[in-house]
Amino acid sequence: MFERILIVCLGNICRSPTAEYLFRQRTESRHVAFSSAGLCAPIGRPMDATALQLLAENGIDGTMHRARQLMPSMLREADLILGMERDHVAAMIHLAPEIRGKVYMLDKWLGEKDIPDPYRQQRIAFEHVHEMIEKGVDSWQLYL
Repeated sequence: MFERILIVCLGNICRSPTAEYLFRQRTESRHVAFSSAGLCAPIGRPMDATALQLLAENGIDGTMHRARQLMPSMLREADLILGMERDHVAAMIHLAPEIRGKVYMLDKWLGEKDIPDPYRQQRIAFEHVHEMIEKGVDSWQLYL
């Protein structure tokens, strides 16, 4: 059973906080703590407005989110770590090699596709990525 799940992307303002809040919504009755961080996070910055709007349209308030920089200690403390791209997984393993056995792609159960970064793109790109993240989050529910 996983108690601490960490979701990682590049900036921690679009993809990983979206996944974090979707996981929280879908696992309210379970005793799991979700958090997110970025490999190159603009520390303290709120979620991207479009990502935030898509969450709000699904009844989720992500306004309290602030970007966090990924630290090796966060990787070591997590029971499960989910990355958005293969490069993210590789970077995390490089940062803390001992985590190799607990880091996976968010899309692991759906073909392990990279989930592209929608940052600075039009809403349609965010909608596509949001849908990919929802499917990834839902695919993990059997294992939590």
